[in-house]
Amino acid sequence: MELRKIIVAALLLIAFHRSANAQTAGPAANIAPAAPPFWADILAFKNSDAAEPPPEHPILFAGSSSFAKWKDIASYFPGYPIINRGFGGSTLPDVIRYTYDVILPYHPKQVVIYCGENDLVSPSVTAAEVLLRFKTLYGIIRQNLPDATIDFVSIKASPSRRQIFPKVREANALISQFLEKEKNATFIDIYPAMLDAGGNPRGELFLQDSLHMQPAGYAVWQKIILPYLIK
Repeated sequence: MELRKIIVAALLLIAFHRSANAQTAGPAANIAPAAPPFWADILAFKNSDAAEPPPEHPILFAGSSSFAKWKDIASYFPGYPIINRGFGGSTLPDVIRYTYDVILPYHPKQVVIYCGENDLVSPSVTAAEVLLRFKTLYGIIRQNLPDATIDFVSIKASPSRRQIFPKVREANALISQFLEKEKNATFIDIYPAMLDAGGNPRGELFLQDSLHMQPAGYAVWQKIILPYLIK
């Protein structure tokens, strides 16, 4: 009888703890998990596509805010089926995460990428790491779009990020060397055209934040990128 009382007491104690834990964890369990970074941007793209279907086999620009803020990009390249899917202050891992949302569904004939600058801002990210990240993105695109042309626009020298210029130059060199060995792939070098005669960034090409570009900066890009675009 005594043993039975002990067992019952133990079961009651277990039930009490389970109830207490459920009350403590209950509200948290009902909280929806946080959306991944830039998910709002991705949803905006999906809503835009639903409202106005994109062209078939476009030239797709993908990457970070230097593309995202190029809102009127199509006007710089009249006659070309341009889709801009740059988003936020994304890094290469962000673009990799959303490749199946912002690149592959469009079946582009050409993918133009600008990304890696935000990666290098992190002290722990080296130029070699940026190369590895780009190779991962490149590999996903190439595997799924074997006939597409894949271009990388060189990382620019933003005046507000002078501390990473050595890493920028190294990353550009590594990615250029990698793409030289690839078919249907090109390194589009905008870096030198954005420097003055003294090798410093041309301030007139940038907004007051010394990071994002004025229309004059995009005009420089337009002139350099245009010859690489596929009709």
